[in-house]
Amino acid sequence: MPGTKWIFITGGVLSGLGKGLVSASIGKFLQSRGYNVVPVKCDGYLNVDPGTMNPVEHGEVFVLDDGGEVDMDFGHYERFLGVNCKFEWNLTSGKIFQSVINKERSGEYLGKTVQMIPHVTNEIKKRLHKIAREEDADSIVVEIGGTVGDMENMIFLEAVRQMRLDLPEKDSCLVHMTLVPWLKAVGEQKTKPTQHSVKELDSLGLEADVLIGRAENELDKKTKEKISLFCNVPEDHVISNPDVEQVYMIPLNLLEDGMESVISEELELSDRGHDMKKWRELVENLRNPEDSVKISICGKYTDLEDSYVSISEALKHCSAHTGCEVTCNYIETTEIEDGKKTVEESLDGADGVIIPGGFGSRGAEGKIDVAEYCRKNKVPILGICYGLQLMVAEFARNECGLSGANSSEVDKETAHPVIDILPEQKNIETKGGTMRLGGHETSLGEDTLAKEIYGTQEIRERFRHRYEVNPDYHPILEENGMVLSGWAKKENKIVQIVELDDHPFYFATQFHPEFTSTFENPSPVFMGFVRSCMMV
Repeated sequence: MPGTKWIFITGGVLSGLGKGLVSASIGKFLQSRGYNVVPVKCDGYLNVDPGTMNPVEHGEVFVLDDGGEVDMDFGHYERFLGVNCKFEWNLTSGKIFQSVINKERSGEYLGKTVQMIPHVTNEIKKRLHKIAREEDADSIVVEIGGTVGDMENMIFLEAVRQMRLDLPEKDSCLVHMTLVPWLKAVGEQKTKPTQHSVKELDSLGLEADVLIGRAENELDKKTKEKISLFCNVPEDHVISNPDVEQVYMIPLNLLEDGMESVISEELELSDRGHDMKKWRELVENLRNPEDSVKISICGKYTDLEDSYVSISEALKHCSAHTGCEVTCNYIETTEIEDGKKTVEESLDGADGVIIPGGFGSRGAEGKIDVAEYCRKNKVPILGICYGLQLMVAEFARNECGLSGANSSEVDKETAHPVIDILPEQKNIETKGGTMRLGGHETSLGEDTLAKEIYGTQEIRERFRHRYEVNPDYHPILEENGMVLSGWAKKENKIVQIVELDDHPFYFATQFHPEFTSTFENPSPVFMGFVRSCMMV
């Protein structure tokens, strides 16, 4: 698309360097200058989307408003840029190959031998240009997942090479991010991994315009000079990306080291100036809190904290806006249900508790015990998705007299399935992309905590579930004091929020409020929760 500026971001040496955060950061300071920025992620895995992957293996599955299940980097894009990303902006090898094979089967390539080049690369380029055209984008930031040299992302890198040949010289910029380790034995930063990574990139016909050195500390002058000399980039195009206390400092650090000027030079961007004042103020609040609270997150995917990254980030957003530091303690609830620890020992004086989303029976009874403890001891508690369902099960057992009440997902033989599968989910056999997904409207009851939190009658939040509060049990739950305060606007039998009166904060949502929280506009639910914890 003529006029669109393309920024391609690749990584080398090893994964997990934070390309997604750098992509979001570059997008942020372009956005702060008034540019319409669209973030795109290319992933080499053959899954169509990450929806069926275990969070411990791949990290959190992020859900978009349009119902797309995408890589967790889209969470970074939305939290930094405050935009609603689209499922089309996540290109996976699975999506691309599926499309090419479907076209071959339908005869679109009739008479041709279908090959990786040009058919697969053309499909990638076609989709990227379609995004730019439909979004009327000033700038597209394209993150290539994985590490240069991986077999999985080769076809995306080849598509980038072809695009850069086709585009006018000043319409694209390639940013390569590598590890610059500190070797304690010799007392210096080592550039050899970066040199080898750039050599690998060069061998693919791709020449980096900017190099970002991921390191414990800022790159010293000697290191920058050496990288510049051996990697064929100007010294001021070698940018530091040191460890930070908070990821929201990254855009400011990149700005300070000249990243914006380099990008502007490479793409011949007009000097519109930028407005990062609010961002700086919020970062300062994060760095200098005036209060603190401790939150226990009671889950089952605690082996990898990235499993709950949107929750931990939503809490940081609240910290930035309240000036209160939030410390998270991750609790594996199987230890509670196995009797290895009591609930009180596990919570260890927490000011508040979150029971996050999840699936399956492992750890469920431990979460139910946590919910009972928090309800009876007036500990602020927020249940999300599966958390709501287990909080309802606990209440049904202990306040409604429904012995053994449970979710039919956990116990198919329960006499009281207070949580049951959604009717439209009963005959679904395929797993990928078939849950009740994406943004849905919720109507809030008058004189409820939900209405107080949101300050409005109608809200839109994002969902990812197959089970619901069984409508047959709505009356008995309400008779015993549970407030069903949020209902699906269209499917009016689906309960979307429950709460209790006479409790500092007992609130649970069938939706995931963490998915709509951004650094500059935190989730009202999380803000209400953190403020209640501050008052304990």
